[in-house]
This record gives sequence, C-alpha cells and structure tokens, in this order.
Amino acid sequence: MSYAVKEIFLTLQGEGMQAGRRAVFLRFSGCNLWSGREKDRATAQCTFCDTDFVGVDGASGGRYDAASLAAKVLSLWGEGERPLVVVTGGEPLLQLDPPLIEALHTAGFEIAVETNGTLAAPSGIDWICVSPKAGTHIVQRQGNELKLVWPQPEIDPTLIEDWDFDNFLIQPMDCQEGEAALRQSIAFVMANPRWRLSLQTHKLLGLP
Repeated sequence: MSYAVKEIFLTLQGEGMQAGRRAVFLRFSGCNLWSGREKDRATAQCTFCDTDFVGVDGASGGRYDAASLAAKVLSLWGEGERPLVVVTGGEPLLQLDPPLIEALHTAGFEIAVETNGTLAAPSGIDWICVSPKAGTHIVQRQGNELKLVWPQPEIDPTLIEDWDFDNFLIQPMDCQEGEAALRQSIAFVMANPRWRLSLQTHKLLGLP
C-alpha cells in the first residue's frame, strides 16, 4: 500500500494526557468528515477543524510504503528512549493499517493515534485518542482517552461517560469565541470532576 502523508515532524505532544512528551507526528492526508477545502467547510460534518491535511506538500510529505515510512519516522526521532509516534490527520484510520503498525513497532515506536472515532481502530495501536464530532456515528467507543472539543451543543458529555475510556477530557475549541469556550470548559470540569481540561499547549508555546 502507498500511504499519502501530509507531513512528518518532531515536536512535543501538545494535547491530552501525554502533553509535553516528545513525539514524531505523522500526519496523513485526507479525512472522511471534511475535504479540507474552505469552500466545503460550511457543509462538512466537521466544521471547526484547525489543521491543513490536504495534499502531500508538507515537511517530509509524500507517498511512502510501510518500510520507508517507518524509516523516515525513525530518522526524525533521532536519539532517545521511549520513541513515540502520533499518527494523526485528517483522519488517520483511513490509512493506518496492520503492515504500517508492524513496521513502526519493528522500528521501536509506541504508536498513538488521534481519530474522530467513525472508523474502527485496527489492533496493535498502543494509545487511542478519540475526538467525537457532533452528528457522526462513533464506532470506536473504547480507548485511552476521549477528547471532546467544546462547545459542541449537539453532544451531551454526560451521555458518553459510559464509553470505555481511561480518561475523559474537555478541550476548548480554537475559534473566534475561544475565550468563551475556555470559560465554559473550565466550568464544566469544575462541575464534573470525572473530566479533565486539555489545552493546546503547543499553540501556547509556538510549536507545530
């Protein structure tokens, strides 16, 4: 299989329970909820995405087979223990498959994925983060963390607390009303202690 990759880069994980951890980000092209083109945003199933996942023109972007992609990820990691690759998109589960999982594990990586949950995750992924979008059918209802971008008025967080996740997080939406989203997220966590606040710390630090 040929994998369409938007970009690959070394940074710090900025969100969720692993925030602050060194990681190689492997961003696939394409998504099943939005084309990635602004002309389609208003009619997309996900209208608030803040990521460019169109094409293969980013840093180290291109088309790879499993072995060459794992080798590229390893070359960007460099030295150090506990190598982590965060597979993201767009929607990474459109492309992440058993051959690539095996190649990344062979290269020594712990594999984390950030998915919208509308596709079932293949076996072998070490860390699954699901970020549900209102109006979509979520089939991946178990994993390590559920990260709900907030506000999404069509989603009642208390109705998804029975899903099988180790951690439940609320993350303020990066939008024009960002300050209000932050205040609402804090208020929700204060009233619902099962949930934790997740911030996009990489943006606060000026990291990719």
